[in-house]
Amino acid sequence: MNDRPEFTRSYYPRSFLKLLLLAYAIVALPLVIAFINAAMYVQRLAQQSETAVAQAAQAARGSRMLMEQVTALERVMRQFLILGDRSLLQDYERFRSDFKGTTSELSLLPLDELQLRELNRTIDKEQSLYELLHATPADRPKLIEGYIALSALARGVLDISNDLIDRELGRMRQTAQHAQEILWWQMLATIPTVVIMALAVTLLIARPIRELDQAIRRLGTGDFGADIRVHGPADLQYLGERLDWMRRRLLDLEQQERLFLRHVSHELKTPLTSLREGSELLAEGTPGPLSDAQREVVAIVRKNSIALQSLIEDLLNYHSAQDSVARLNIAPVRLDRVVKQALEDHRLAAQARGIRADSRLEPVTLQADAEKLRVVADNLVSNAVKYSPDGGIISLALRREDDAVLDVGDTGPGIPVDDCDRIFDWFYQREHGHQGRVRGSGLGLAIARVFVVAHGGNIEVVNDGAGGAHFRVRLPLDQPG
Repeated sequence: MNDRPEFTRSYYPRSFLKLLLLAYAIVALPLVIAFINAAMYVQRLAQQSETAVAQAAQAARGSRMLMEQVTALERVMRQFLILGDRSLLQDYERFRSDFKGTTSELSLLPLDELQLRELNRTIDKEQSLYELLHATPADRPKLIEGYIALSALARGVLDISNDLIDRELGRMRQTAQHAQEILWWQMLATIPTVVIMALAVTLLIARPIRELDQAIRRLGTGDFGADIRVHGPADLQYLGERLDWMRRRLLDLEQQERLFLRHVSHELKTPLTSLREGSELLAEGTPGPLSDAQREVVAIVRKNSIALQSLIEDLLNYHSAQDSVARLNIAPVRLDRVVKQALEDHRLAAQARGIRADSRLEPVTLQADAEKLRVVADNLVSNAVKYSPDGGIISLALRREDDAVLDVGDTGPGIPVDDCDRIFDWFYQREHGHQGRVRGSGLGLAIARVFVVAHGGNIEVVNDGAGGAHFRVRLPLDQPG
């Protein structure tokens, strides 16, 4: 069954590979647009530059040819006036044809109104001189003055060509500057756009990965209560569904484990109570006097029945930690008194092995569940006594900082660095420890951690290089809400 909202499939591709390809395309899109736009501006600038260079070359060549042609016309005109040879008029016609072709080419250039008017004046002046030259008789002084004026007009056309070149160069500079500004602003807009889109795409990709990571972390820490939902491509959603199926299977197995352990614990508790009571009666001599050998056997039975009862109580505490950790009976608690009571409860066991206790307990009051803190303190003190060698020392220190800080240490074999992360796991038992005594259940420290975390605190192993094991508990002074 999948009650996941359908909208989660609407904006995600069906596969993670397609999502990656789409992400690359989205991030690359602004860069591609910027590249195309830049290429268009460069192409436009190149075309304008090519046109400007061609027009400038045409204007320079045309104006230079025009000056040469006007000079040739004036020379032929003077020769005709001096020699009177009408065959010279044919040369004049040829030079005049070249003059008209050149002026026609110049008129096709992008001249402004003033420049075009100056060119037309030159053409009109030449036309009037041509008509005057063919008049009979020709007015010699007027022709000479006219061609001097025509030469001046031709030089004006040369200046017009230079102005045209300067104007086209100015337009090129303006276009280049405009393109530079556009490309600069485009770059300023593209960079944050790409960054924003990259962040958005990263979040889009990271969301299902983050959800998978969180789901796996919850499974790894034993949190099987929350449903696993993965929003993303269909293949990742399917993976999330398989993880949720595994979560449900693990939850079923955990519940079966709890039922089994609860049943076994309760089934063992009744015959064990009878066994212990019987051993107590035998030890007291109620059925009759016992021999020394019988008393030794009864002592062994009594000792191991007590150890077995302790293991069963650990199992029951394990169920309590699993089932009722969220139910805290919050009230003001003097933590120093709780620790002193735990130390007193284990005083006889410590004295029997010559173990001394070095305690420095400051008065600390906090809002907490007194019974659960009693279990925490009892387990830590019991662990310290159990792993300390005969004649060893256990140290307890309680101080008030921003939190309540409790340190419990012993002079035993210590905890290997590789075991520091596993020491609080359920049923984990240390390889080194007390020899010749009943092995622990591996539940005490796990239960202590559960109860400490339930109060919003933490418990850790401190490697201070002093030897032995050193546990530190931090508990908040107040509970939220």
